[in-house]
Amino acid sequence: MTGSGQGGAAPGGEAPALPEGWRLEVHEALPSTSDLLFRRAEAGEPEGLAILARQQTAGRGRAGRAWASPPGNLYLSVLLRPPGPAREAPQWSLLAGVALAEAAAEVVPEAGALRLKWPNDLLRDGAKCAGILAESALTPAGGLAWISLGIGVNLAHAPAVADRPTATLGASTAPEAFAARLLRRLDHWRAVQRAAGFGPVRAAWLRFGPRPGEAVTLRGLDGAGAFAGLAEDGSLLIETDGTRRAIPAGEVLSQGDA
Repeated sequence: MTGSGQGGAAPGGEAPALPEGWRLEVHEALPSTSDLLFRRAEAGEPEGLAILARQQTAGRGRAGRAWASPPGNLYLSVLLRPPGPAREAPQWSLLAGVALAEAAAEVVPEAGALRLKWPNDLLRDGAKCAGILAESALTPAGGLAWISLGIGVNLAHAPAVADRPTATLGASTAPEAFAARLLRRLDHWRAVQRAAGFGPVRAAWLRFGPRPGEAVTLRGLDGAGAFAGLAEDGSLLIETDGTRRAIPAGEVLSQGDA
């Protein structure tokens, strides 16, 4: 079963309102929303397509990890076709993180409960409640052909993850309704990025990111460093033994008490 246009309606409700130019396609079940979006992107689908599954049977996260996908949570993949060189692709994961944090803040009342973990997780009180899988393809000239943002949010359930605590947003929000909130924030930040570049996105991310000096542990890095912000290109800045380093890609295992 699918719905399109102004989004597939949530069971028993009206279709959520979407920003102009966006299409929300709703499936009862898919192996993976990102895999279907990949096929649509390669077939030439215009940007603005969002594919939602109420359940996934083969959901995946970073590094090929399985993503548990029980009904009630959000499983959404979004297609963008931004202009720009390939080196800017990681910035779109950070932009999606800002949009996700703002959408979640609309349903989580506690100030300061939501934090972003570089480059792709949303935490609630230090526990993972959402993640972003950003994938991209290049043009023959080396520019961005398309970007897929796969976004999973624990709305109703917090499946266990072996190496970290998990949480839900604790909100009685239907996945379709939350998807519409999220697409509105994505549309906003996409317009900001087009008009003013990555700078405002970077500043917004830092409002939700670790606090200056907060301990950050990265995979493959001995010990923890101190968070020192984001570089202008979105790389993670950490200080260890008085030396500041820029980390362009990687995975933060913990920050603060997370």
